[in-house]
Amino acid sequence: QVQLVESGGGLGQPGGSLRLSCAVSGSGFSINSMGWYRQVPGKERELVAIFSSEGTTTYGDSVKGRFTISRDNAKNTAYLQMNSLKPEDTGVYYCYARIERRLIGVVALWGQGTQVTVSS
Repeated sequence: QVQLVESGGGLGQPGGSLRLSCAVSGSGFSINSMGWYRQVPGKERELVAIFSSEGTTTYGDSVKGRFTISRDNAKNTAYLQMNSLKPEDTGVYYCYARIERRLIGVVALWGQGTQVTVSS
């Protein structure tokens, strides 16, 4: 079974840092794109950061210059380094991956979500 395993997050202080990680577990797949979206109550889910297999990286406007997405291809894992945290970064962060599974095709995966709270 192919699934996303998330870790990290929790409580951070304004101006501080947190890191999220997300791994695609299983076998027989390749990753097309991978990243994070976040959601706060009453608002739509918004893009935080995502990278594609072509090498492009896209960041949401509100996190540009503060958050950095990286990956370890050997571990099928992505990381989100969140610096200069702001209270408005508070929300549930969902890992997303678009993978291609052998004999099945393209599949979109979502993680269970990780709460990030930025507060003093």
